[in-house]
Amino acid sequence: MSRSDTDRFLSIFLDDVPLIDTRAPVEFAKGAFPASVNLPLMTDDERASVGTCYKREGQQAAIELGHRLVSGEVKDQRVAAWVDFARRHPDGYLYCWRGGLRSQTCQQWMREAGREYPRIQGGYKAMRRFLIEQFERICAQRAFLLLGGRTGCNKTALIEELPQAVDLEALAHHRGSSFGRRPGGQPTQLDFENALAIDLLKAEHRAPVRDGRPILLEDEGRLVGRCALPPLLQRVMEASPIVVLEVPLEERIEHSYRNYILHKLEEWQQRTGEEQGFDAFADDLTQSLYRVRKRLGGVRYRELAAMLARALEAHRGGRPDAHRDWIRLLLQDYYDPMYDYQLGKRAGQILFRGDRSAVRHYLTSTSD
Repeated sequence: MSRSDTDRFLSIFLDDVPLIDTRAPVEFAKGAFPASVNLPLMTDDERASVGTCYKREGQQAAIELGHRLVSGEVKDQRVAAWVDFARRHPDGYLYCWRGGLRSQTCQQWMREAGREYPRIQGGYKAMRRFLIEQFERICAQRAFLLLGGRTGCNKTALIEELPQAVDLEALAHHRGSSFGRRPGGQPTQLDFENALAIDLLKAEHRAPVRDGRPILLEDEGRLVGRCALPPLLQRVMEASPIVVLEVPLEERIEHSYRNYILHKLEEWQQRTGEEQGFDAFADDLTQSLYRVRKRLGGVRYRELAAMLARALEAHRGGRPDAHRDWIRLLLQDYYDPMYDYQLGKRAGQILFRGDRSAVRHYLTSTSD
């Protein structure tokens, strides 16, 4: 990869430059970039037909079939979509898998329609390779710091404030705990990894080495929902120092109530409507509690399940406050002992403990 390609890719990702991904939808769905839009040259079925033809009859026959499949009104509609995108995003690029025939064809057809538009040499594969290399470099060269704290501390609020921070839960579209599922699902693993590498680049750019501040991450486990942290980052995080945010239990109960009850219900209802949204929300909470039943033990699980069922019934009738009772019990008897045990094994890595104000001051004033 040349220096010019590296500089260009860096600028594209730091500036969220709009991108036309001309690959088939099935390819785009497996992994893409946050600023890309899928405007394919061929549908999945068309691509499959061309691939079969290529295997049986060779490249030229496959190219000819592709031109027959994407011709006339179909071709006009696709070219019009690319040209419209280019008019709205004159600073953008187009790409395919390896910068080959598909992106060349799109670029040529756009040129014939009167619109010049640049394409990425090497395509998705080259940009993905660039992100992997940058991710590995950052993990090897930069210092990291973890923000820890018991469940319900609202560590995310601090993460969002600080320029040197990367919000892993936002990238994974998940709140991190067993109850952290959000409507809309999570990104694919490749989408998560691409977005993570880009956000690490942005954090590095906002807080360069000379600034002296390490890159800040929330203290997460191996998985954020079903998105797995790359093994290299897991190893870096396991060895990184920790700052612990300390928040009183009542404040953590209130945050959990607002975040996992009120806000979550609002998200479900915005997505599926008031009645269906409540049903989905209730099922979400019930299944989340069921997933931790073995760790809770049978007696404690049944107690909490009954409390949750009563709270949901009251909530459906307009009285949501009862959720605080089972949240309190779950924090005290499940999350707090588990977190304290895990943190105790890394006591030597703790650099600082304090309330929100003290931790904020520490993170904004302390150099690596």
